[in-house]
Amino acid sequence: MQNVILIGAPVDCGKRSLGCLMGPDAYRAAGLPDALRSLGHHVEDRGNLKPAEHTADAPDAFLHKLNETIGWTKRLIAAAEAEMSNGLPLFLGGDHALALGTIPGVASFAAKAKRPLFVLWLDAHTDFHTLETTDSGNLHGTPVGYFTGRAGFDGFPELSATVPLDQICMMGLRSVDPSERQALEGSAMVRHDMRTIDEIGIARPLQSFLDTVQAANGMLHVSLDVDFLDPAHAPGVGTTVPGGATVREAHLIMEMVHDSGLMTSMDLVELNPFLDNRGQTAHLMVDLVASALGRTVFDRPTEARQ
Repeated sequence: MQNVILIGAPVDCGKRSLGCLMGPDAYRAAGLPDALRSLGHHVEDRGNLKPAEHTADAPDAFLHKLNETIGWTKRLIAAAEAEMSNGLPLFLGGDHALALGTIPGVASFAAKAKRPLFVLWLDAHTDFHTLETTDSGNLHGTPVGYFTGRAGFDGFPELSATVPLDQICMMGLRSVDPSERQALEGSAMVRHDMRTIDEIGIARPLQSFLDTVQAANGMLHVSLDVDFLDPAHAPGVGTTVPGGATVREAHLIMEMVHDSGLMTSMDLVELNPFLDNRGQTAHLMVDLVASALGRTVFDRPTEARQ
């Protein structure tokens, strides 16, 4: 059993539609702490963070709330690196701009531990933009670009460690901007869109990635975006893209992650309770976290080999 640390990150500056700041408390109200304790884990709740001090943003700037996002990034880099020594940090978002801070902080900890960090990115989007390539000015579309070391992040903290592209696996993709697609063409990043999942399923490509992490003695950060799921099952998100993962597919991923024993940190992002249907999405996300941390219907004993 593990020491699970809940860290509220009510980041709501990564896009123009509001509501994700209510996400951390929605997870708590949906029973996340009790669900984890019922699995035998020790749970410590750090409450909700605030961004580092920052100058006010111009309301009409193209890059939406750039200074606030930098403030959050600074705060979350420090919090993530510090909490990795205390257990398994579970970052409760907040929009996906929080990964601008969480993953670099975890990467810094991993580098000091002399272990590679791998990222399982469960999202409809690649979020591989920079400040220079984004068409919308919404910075929740930039974290992967930042933590992999792309240029074009003036004003953000200089990173002590980045995540190589070949240590990232993306699953569930179905909305990728042309400039992101062009930047990723021919790269070593492992990418599985929904067509791949429809054709060959989730288990085989995921197991291949987990085997790679295991062979490298890697640490695994899982970043779970609500829009990875089909909006029919998870309506509480402002970036709905039809055709996402089913509940069963999502649980299989979480169960395989748990079976691997590799996950060392996790993000839950883009939950917007204002758009949810009586807590449907929050409860589903809590159930998925429980699967990632050991909840099963029945034990699956390993069969003896002859």
